[in-house]
Order: sequence, then structure tokens, then C-alpha cells
Amino acid sequence: MEKNSLKVAIIDMYDGVANQGMRGIKEILHRFEVENSIPVHFKIFDLRGKGEIPNLDFNVYISTGGPGDPAEGLGEKWENDFFALLDNIEIYNKAHTNQKKYAFLICHSFQLACRKYGLGTVSKRKSNAFGIFPITLSPEGEQDEIFAGITNPFYSVDSRDWQVIEPDLEDFERKGAKILAIEKERKQVDLERCIMSIRFTDEIIGTQFHPEADPIGMKLYLLTEEKKSSIIEAHGKEKYYDMLDSLDDPARIILTQRIILPNFLHKAIGKLQEA
Repeated sequence: MEKNSLKVAIIDMYDGVANQGMRGIKEILHRFEVENSIPVHFKIFDLRGKGEIPNLDFNVYISTGGPGDPAEGLGEKWENDFFALLDNIEIYNKAHTNQKKYAFLICHSFQLACRKYGLGTVSKRKSNAFGIFPITLSPEGEQDEIFAGITNPFYSVDSRDWQVIEPDLEDFERKGAKILAIEKERKQVDLERCIMSIRFTDEIIGTQFHPEADPIGMKLYLLTEEKKSSIIEAHGKEKYYDMLDSLDDPARIILTQRIILPNFLHKAIGKLQEA
């Protein structure tokens, strides 16, 4: 790999299910390469479908969202391989003070990591969450470089049947983890606000929401007859058309897509250049 380039492993957790997440990640990597004149080389590893797992030859690891119960892989080889990779990244980073490896974990991957690290309770929601919602940064999140330039609250795509709740804050402190963002406040609902982002280590971060989501991909997804019908049935026509309208708002998911993952990549390339 040439100097001042990024080698990225994309870990595909979609298990063959059609999605827009992969396209969004590729778009961010391509735009980062063009805007920063930095070569970006990426390779996709189909972990759940084909058991593919990257080695430690990469600078950056981005692990996607995906369908299903985040506990269904318990004891499966693919999950053990994923957890071993996170362990190996931590071991590598402790042994190398200058050149680190970075991981960003999205939605399903985030829930898996919360199970692995024993941070919060991963539980099934009373109902599916799907839409573009405000997300609140914690005081730690407001100071974290990954969120530099974002608003508080900010908006992102949230699509899940599971959630991470009931954090033991003393346990977080012991493990060196930080809660960076939580679910929007819902005064009319007497339910705990779930965790939306955690910094697991200095180099490993995760989000429950989808920072890779973009207006084009979301619009394609929302315009499918199946999704349109399911949203209208669950939430009504007004909610559906409000979601479509909000896709063009530059202060919503457009801003999120252009800030969070690019900030993560800037941190990785910055440390690589320092090394």
C-alpha cells in the first residue's frame, strides 16, 4: 500500500438481504478519495453469508448493519470470527503506539459489539423503528471529534427492531467506554431512551443509526411498493410523505452523511500520516 493511502475492509453483515447501506458506504469512500486526493482501496467481506473475515492488513474496518436478532449468531463461527477481529485490533493497537487500526460499527454490528463488551442490554423493541429521527449528543459526544461539525440534535436514518438500553455507567467507566449519543426524547412515551452511539475504545466506535444513509438511497428504498405500503400501514400517509420531503433538507441526513464517517476516515488518515 502506498504511503498516505487508506486500505479499508468493509464487513458485510447483510446476509444477502438487499440494502442501500453498502452503496452509501462506497459513495462516502469514493467522495473522500476525490475530495482529499488520497487513494482509498477497499475490499468487501461477506461475513454472515460466506464466512469471509478480513485480516489485520487494513487500516480501517467498517462493519455494516444487517437483519435479524443480534443474538442469533451466538456461538456461530462467523460471530466468533468477528469478535476475534475486534480483539486482534485492540491487541494490535496496544502494541503499536504510532500506527493504529480503526473500526466503525453500524446498527447490527453495533448491537453485536455491545453484547461482546457487555455494555447495556440488547433487547427487542415493542415496535419497529424506521424513519429519519433526531438524535441527541451526550456531553462526551459533543466533545468527540467524530461529531465535529454536526448539530445537536442531528438527524439520521434509524431502522431497527432491537435496541441497547440499561447502561451501567460505572461499568462503562471501568471499561473506558463512552456513550456519545442517545435516542430522541419522547415525552409521551414512558420508555427508556436507547443508546445511539458508543466509543468502545479510542479507535473503535459504533452507531445504532445509519450514518452512511443518503437521500438517493433512501428515496429508492422508500419508493418501493412494499416499503411504501408498510410505512403507510404502520404510521399513515402523512408520516410517509414527511419522510420523503425531509430527504432533501440539507440540515438532516445530507449533513450527517457528509460529517460522521468522513470525520472517522480523517482521523484514521491523519494518524497514518503522522506515523
